[in-house]
Amino acid sequence: MPTKALNIIRLSLMIVTVCITSVIHNIVDAEESPPIFGDITINRQFSPDPLKVRGMSGGSVKATEVGAKETPTGPCAGFVDKAPDHTLKLTSKFDYLKLQVESPRDTTIIIKGPGGIWCNDDFDGKNPGIVGEWLKGTYKIWVGSYEKGKYLPYTLKITEVK
Repeated sequence: MPTKALNIIRLSLMIVTVCITSVIHNIVDAEESPPIFGDITINRQFSPDPLKVRGMSGGSVKATEVGAKETPTGPCAGFVDKAPDHTLKLTSKFDYLKLQVESPRDTTIIIKGPGGIWCNDDFDGKNPGIVGEWLKGTYKIWVGSYEKGKYLPYTLKITEVK
């Protein structure tokens, strides 16, 4: 067999091996990482605490169209997707629960659930959050950006720790 043909076969086998290794590595990494845009179900004394899920903020819908103009926890600001980024199901009442977005840029949050709508912009610096007593039930969560169509990475942290 000519040397050129052998080199082509070797090169092809090396490319296939690299591709398979890369796919396996990505699958393992995905299993170790928190879910993106995940639905969450928790009960009191959940573990790990804080629970973290990742996502991308923003969208093309004005936050006031999803939430309200003003809520007890702040204005509904920015732009979000029409569908919520997360669904949080609480299987029991929480006397204290804190949801906080951590992002390198300014983001907003809207939460709709039992008892009302809550929005926030700057809970901790430029990171939004909602804290307080939470009723049992299902909550829809949107994380927004200030520019229409601008998507920013974030981590949503959920904790019972005061």
